[in-house]
Amino acid sequence: MKPREWGLFVTLGLIWGSSFLWIKIAVAEIGPFALVSWRLLFGLAGLALVVLVRRPEFPRDRRLLGALALLGITNTALPFALISWGEVTIDSAVASILNGTVPLFAMIIAHFSLHDDRMTVPRVVGLVIGFVGVVVLMARDIGPQGVQQGVVGQVAVLVAALLYAGSSVFARRTLRGVSPTVQAFLPLLSAEAFVWGGALLTESPRLVPQQGSTWLALAWLGILGSCVAYLLYFSLLQSVGPTRATVVTYVFPVVGVILGVLFLKETIDAHLVGGALLIVAGIAAVNWKPRAAAAPAGAVK
Repeated sequence: MKPREWGLFVTLGLIWGSSFLWIKIAVAEIGPFALVSWRLLFGLAGLALVVLVRRPEFPRDRRLLGALALLGITNTALPFALISWGEVTIDSAVASILNGTVPLFAMIIAHFSLHDDRMTVPRVVGLVIGFVGVVVLMARDIGPQGVQQGVVGQVAVLVAALLYAGSSVFARRTLRGVSPTVQAFLPLLSAEAFVWGGALLTESPRLVPQQGSTWLALAWLGILGSCVAYLLYFSLLQSVGPTRATVVTYVFPVVGVILGVLFLKETIDAHLVGGALLIVAGIAAVNWKPRAAAAPAGAVK
């Protein structure tokens, strides 16, 4: 990747990696749908200002508009709600590690959907290693008394990761040439309508936060985690592709675990460390490329 793309990559990783901490803080007071509803409202406010300044060209094709609306549900509304719901029963550190499986899912989906993102032997090896890491991590909530509630929360985060991966491939195939600003703004509109409906149906009257820390978390998640991060992500997606763009989740476990331990006093055990290392190793194998052989003398470079 070029220096600009590396800058986008690192910034995006830090923003989204910290999101798991803020989700854990907010979900302590309000429900997952309400959390996502307020988060997206802050995000839309920020993106509306960006749209007014940049004045991007909005598509008029109904198929494209439908694809953007669908992306709002599969890449935003459902994953955000699933991760928030999962963090009711699991640590933010665990959620950040499990979300790191996005590149593994993206690799499988991209192989069958894109002509320039095929499966290779290192990628298959990485997939197996990453899967073992998920099993090790989930084993911490499976004991003599059977499956604990945390396993359900972990499954919810894994489903969110699968949705993220599928949405990334879908966006790469469908939205070529569409402005990153438009790709960020229009899906958030459909996502906001979807999650507010869910919040009103399932979480009323616990919709309005009362604590300042919750409002701070929602503002952070909306302005940085949704507005700024989506602009960065869709720009990165179009320039480097879904498999490489989703490798940004490399950074999530590092940031998520450090913040969870420092600010939420979450514990580190063998399952957490072992599972995290295996998942990161799997993602590394998926994206490993051997150095090209040295060019013979006189060869054109």
